[in-house]
Order: sequence, then structure tokens, then C-alpha cells
Amino acid sequence: MLMGEFQHNMDAKGRVTIPARFREDLGDHFYVTKGLDGCLFVLSPAQWDQLLERMAALPLSRARTLQRFFFSGASEAEPDKQGRILIPPHLREYAGLAKDVTVIGAATRAEIWATEKWNEYNEGQSQESILEAMELLDF
Repeated sequence: MLMGEFQHNMDAKGRVTIPARFREDLGDHFYVTKGLDGCLFVLSPAQWDQLLERMAALPLSRARTLQRFFFSGASEAEPDKQGRILIPPHLREYAGLAKDVTVIGAATRAEIWATEKWNEYNEGQSQESILEAMELLDF
């Protein structure tokens, strides 16, 4: 399970360090794509395949928007010896990544956020909105 929050700096070449703990779960290569709320999703090959299967099961009329969103800008990533991956320019632009980056664990995926956006997102969350979401879990 991917969990935790890690602060990193993106270098001038657009490389971001993926925490070692996450690399253990994600494997030797994984996929980076546009995520929701202005972040990037990082998916293991198993999660990627599951996403493909679920979309293939939908009628094209319902799946095409999701297919375009997730697959058009997706990139396969393989960490270097320092655990860094190269984020392509179009994904850096989508997520507003510049220097300060936060990598978080979100159970089955990792997310890469511009630290400023991550902080804004967290400030926008209230106890009431979290409670409402937890009711979906019957928790």
C-alpha cells in the first residue's frame, strides 16, 4: 500500500525522486499520467492494466473521454539509480510542476503534486467534507 507524504525538488531536467518505499510497490517501471485535481497519477503495471481492462469493458460512447484523458499524455517511467523519473514537459505543465514537489501515497497509486497546489488542496478540505466522504465507506 502506498502511503505517506514526501517533499522533493524537481531538477532542471524535470526529474523527480520517487520515494524508495513507493518504488518497492510500483516496481522497476510504472506509468505516469494526468490525474484529478491538478496532480499526476503514478500507477504500477498491475494498476495500469486494471485501468485498461475497466475502460475496455465500457461502451466507447462512455469510455472515450476517460481514454483520451488518461492515455493521451501518459508516459512510462523507469527510475534511475537515484530513484528519479523524468516527467515529460506536457505533464509538468498540466500539474504546474516547477521546483517544489510533493509525492504522496494514495493507497493503490502515488500522486505527484506541485507543493503549492497540494497545500491549497489540503486547506480547502474541511472536517465536514471528510466526514461526508467517510459515510460512503459506512465507516
